[in-house]
Amino acid sequence: MRPDPLSLPGSRLLDFADPAEAGRWSAVNDGVMGGLSSSEIVGTGSGSSLFAGRVSLENNGGFASARRTVAEGAFAGATHLHLTFLGDGKTYKLRLRSDPGFDGVNYEIAFATQADKWQAATMELADFAPVWRGRPVPDADPLYPERIQSVGFLISGGQEGPFRLELAALSASTSP
Repeated sequence: MRPDPLSLPGSRLLDFADPAEAGRWSAVNDGVMGGLSSSEIVGTGSGSSLFAGRVSLENNGGFASARRTVAEGAFAGATHLHLTFLGDGKTYKLRLRSDPGFDGVNYEIAFATQADKWQAATMELADFAPVWRGRPVPDADPLYPERIQSVGFLISGGQEGPFRLELAALSASTSP
């Protein structure tokens, strides 16, 4: 049964039921390094958006991602994020960026999905780890919520083949 996105704590940051939401996302896949993976975010027409595609390990590939910008200050004051999703049994990463450049540090947290089961997850911003191109960045600045400029989803870690992550809502709050 799908959790009610309206019951998520905090303020709604992304409403994946909005028909225009899918058009705000851009795919960033391993093709930037010669890989063959693909992904996209599309509206489902049933109150959600779908991050889907195929991860290929050929040509030194192995990741697919999508990201979008957010309004300045959208995360200000937040300490927790709440995500409602329907997975395929694979593990994904939610990524946040405060660097406006294409290839800056990402702050990410992994979340496991259960195949064909709607889930709601709460993630503490303090648990997001800084990485650059998949490698830890121990000397990175802390993640300041008020500086977050983009949100993204990533699948990697040798999870070859088709993937499917249906998204309903992302909200932010000052408590779990």
